Amino acid sequence: MLIQSFKTMLMASAVIAFISTVAQAGTLENLERERAQTVNYFLDSNLQPNERHARIEVSKRRLIDMERMVLRDNSLRGKTTPIVRRAFLNYDVTFMAHSATEKNLTMLDNWLDQFSVNTDSLMSAKIGRR
Repeated sequence: MLIQSFKTMLMASAVIAFISTVAQAGTLENLERERAQTVNYFLDSNLQPNERHARIEVSKRRLIDMERMVLRDNSLRGKTTPIVRRAFLNYDVTFMAHSATEKNLTMLDNWLDQFSVNTDSLMSAKIGRR
């Protein structure tokens, strides 16, 4: 009986330790996840325009909050990991909502502009294989 309860406690400790190490997402990682979801809304052809607009508006509010958290996150200060360097070098892509507001553009227009995509290039594009 004592051995069984010891095994149960040991197993519970291992599970708790595993869960606590897995759930370590920082502010930048959370921002990247939300930004990816927003870009997914931009590109999802199954969404109706009004549904897409509603989802993007909700995402925009969340992105603004998350972008502020990343900008104020003192734990990122002085870090030189690739994800942190890339995030701050590509400000207009990483901080999509703030950048769009600063440029007085929609988030979609701002995002497409970062990759040199505009209405003319879209209209002249052809579907085909390379």
